[in-house]
Amino acid sequence: MTQTARRSTVVGVFHERDDAREAIEALKDAGFAPDTISILSPDKQATRDMAEETGTHAGSGAATGAVAGGILGGLGGWLVGIGALAIPGVGPFIAAGAFATALGGAAIGAGVGAIAGALVGMGVPKEEAEYYEGEVKSGRTLVTVRADGRYDEAQRILRQHRAYDIESRDASATPAVSGVVGGQRTSVAAAGERGADAERTSVAAAGERGTADEGRLQLREEELQARKTPVETGQVTLGKDVVEEQKSVEVPVTREEVYVERRAVDRPADRPVEAGAEQTIEVPVREEQVEVETRPVVYEEVGLNKQQVVENQPVSDTVRREELRVNKEGDVAVGGAAAGTTGGMSSTGSWDQAMPTYRQRWQQRFGSSGGRWEDYEPGYRYGHELRSRPEYRGRSWTEIEPQLERDWTQRNPSTPWARARESVRDTWENATS
Repeated sequence: MTQTARRSTVVGVFHERDDAREAIEALKDAGFAPDTISILSPDKQATRDMAEETGTHAGSGAATGAVAGGILGGLGGWLVGIGALAIPGVGPFIAAGAFATALGGAAIGAGVGAIAGALVGMGVPKEEAEYYEGEVKSGRTLVTVRADGRYDEAQRILRQHRAYDIESRDASATPAVSGVVGGQRTSVAAAGERGADAERTSVAAAGERGTADEGRLQLREEELQARKTPVETGQVTLGKDVVEEQKSVEVPVTREEVYVERRAVDRPADRPVEAGAEQTIEVPVREEQVEVETRPVVYEEVGLNKQQVVENQPVSDTVRREELRVNKEGDVAVGGAAAGTTGGMSSTGSWDQAMPTYRQRWQQRFGSSGGRWEDYEPGYRYGHELRSRPEYRGRSWTEIEPQLERDWTQRNPSTPWARARESVRDTWENATS
């Protein structure tokens, strides 16, 4: 479709007005606006309803709409400017849209050539417009669509409802009498004859001229139209369950303790020391008691929404990588990252070699506190292992402490992090300095 690629008006010629009506219904369903669709159809039924004065509109506006609406069914109230008119030298017509507007002057005497002129005004080339005028004068129905950017779609809809145009006019064999066989429309040459099958057949009536390109065989094919249908694949329901868990909170409480305060004094007594004399002082002692109660609070709001997600399917396979292996023979000290075994954890032998250095550091820093090395050794050993863990390399103590605390708590649930923290930090800062 080279010469029509840049055109905005699609033209379709129909042998049967019912086909044209069904095509307009399809255009309507496809979202084409009523003011973009025009129709021009010979109106044989309106001949005796037309006024005697040639070249005027048939009847009043209300009568015109009634006639046109009856012929085109429910489209009568949808198409713009639909009505009946008479064109001198051509005859009575039903027109709507641009045809009704352009041919209004024709009804007053524009005469022959008015239809082609109307088409040229819609943007159809003059040679093609003259061809379409000839088809209309032969009793065909003309439908045009101002398609703008939807030219191919409009042309396809018209052709799907048995329309032809100047490009596909080979298919426009002239039917003389129309009938229905097997639920499909069939055209036969004379009344009383029936086609052998249910497909459309066109036979020129006796004495009538055949179509210009008689004898050509049309090969047809079905087009695949893919449609995506959304289907429901599941359902998500939000609900609430009540679960119980034991929680502990630390509450600072204050209590009073009594201690004896003694001071040495040297002054005369106000009374003599007598046997059996007794004097007491009572001091009330108080403390805060904790009462626990629960109150409901909203800790989270949960809702459901949907979004379209494009997923990449993951694949997995076995990969290989090389790791360091250190073999030692004899009494050889190996330091740095090579001191550990594969897998990022230091060997026991490596700790045995490093332990005296760390114990000496502990003695210098904490030995006078009265603690035992055995209580601090797990923290130092844990910190020593960090030197071969790649996820901690080059990071500051402040950055890694939350991770170390979680890891330590999982490994050593019986020893609080607060007790081991300074040992681990001392080892870490020494190892990474």
